Amino acid sequence: MFGSIDKSKGLLFVTHDLDYSIRLTMQNMQKEVDEFDENRLLNTPPEDLKRYLVEKHGITPITLLRDQWYANHRDAPVDVRHDRMRWIEDRSRPAMVAGERVEVRVPFEGESELFYTKANTFNMNPPRAVIEKNEVVLRYDTPVDQPRDIRALVDQTLKEIEQHLGWQRQMIDAHNQGLPAAAEQAIRLRRERVLAQSQRAEALGIPIRRRANAPTTYAVPTVKRKAVPTLPPATTAQFKPEPALAMELYEHILKVVQDMALVMERSPDAFKAMNEEALRQHFLVQLNGQFEGKATGETFNMAGKTDILLREGDRNVFIAECKFWKGPKGFTEAIDQLLGYATWRDGKAAILVFNRGTETSTVLTGIDAVAKAHGNFKRACNWPHESGFRYVLHSNGDKNRELILTVLVFHVPQ
Repeated sequence: MFGSIDKSKGLLFVTHDLDYSIRLTMQNMQKEVDEFDENRLLNTPPEDLKRYLVEKHGITPITLLRDQWYANHRDAPVDVRHDRMRWIEDRSRPAMVAGERVEVRVPFEGESELFYTKANTFNMNPPRAVIEKNEVVLRYDTPVDQPRDIRALVDQTLKEIEQHLGWQRQMIDAHNQGLPAAAEQAIRLRRERVLAQSQRAEALGIPIRRRANAPTTYAVPTVKRKAVPTLPPATTAQFKPEPALAMELYEHILKVVQDMALVMERSPDAFKAMNEEALRQHFLVQLNGQFEGKATGETFNMAGKTDILLREGDRNVFIAECKFWKGPKGFTEAIDQLLGYATWRDGKAAILVFNRGTETSTVLTGIDAVAKAHGNFKRACNWPHESGFRYVLHSNGDKNRELILTVLVFHVPQ
């Protein structure tokens, strides 16, 4: 019904359908995931890819910055041939009289192309304005002998624009809220397909050669007019699957650890004189009572004086550091020591902080500050716990090898 000419006429919210643009944006996201290089897809943490996709394919709604608006005016001839109150001999030709042009400029934030998209809710009398860079420009030409109330016209036009933006915002919010789950699903399904294909290829027993024209980077068109984020850095080298501790087993390990803390609370006299190594032994006994090793009967082993390790071959799949709280510096050293053990792509770890005599709030505040300031910190996880935190760190020298770190604080009797 409307075409590109509407932009030159100043008609807003009529050129494109917002519903179609949103569906196209979601399709572009899916297409980008489907076209990722297989090894780059597998070598990049899914959460990093999801962040990138959400940032790139999210839609920023328009917000008018009314508090920053301004106006200017100048003398300008006005064509009055369409003014039926004037006697004009030939209305087919311009009839110029002395006049004034007033411009009102309203800055805005958001994607300017949205001014030309029509929401599912709309009316048949769209507002008119000119969009120049990041400003809405309202122009009014008035003959000097027929002054008009420009402010009333401006308020009415901006009210109409805000109404259309409100109709858009409902659709945009729904898209942005659903995008993370859609991106996560697209990444998961593509990873599963690629891994399944890789396993079938290996089962052939025939060497697989990479296509000579296989793409290594991608630039998918986007409907937006904002800075496009860059893909997380990752290698396209051959992906080698590495065994990982299942998340449900990780959570069960942590539950066993927390149950042991209840034993400490109920029998304070038995634990008040113990040092880190002695406390660690009690946790180790409880863990090996729950998990049976392949050969020795002991799944969890000691390393050094403060560590609990779960090993598979020559790799550590779970690491726990046991440390008394001695301030931020000691906690930083515990993180550094733990990272020295972490060698698997999907590593999982815990730091068990024993606290004797320090205010709990002081310990928790110190832990959170140190973890987030650490050079290997990537993000905090949504893991509600009254005496602990969960973070994602990257290994030394490789941001794509991630470690889930859970920190638990236990009160040890004095």
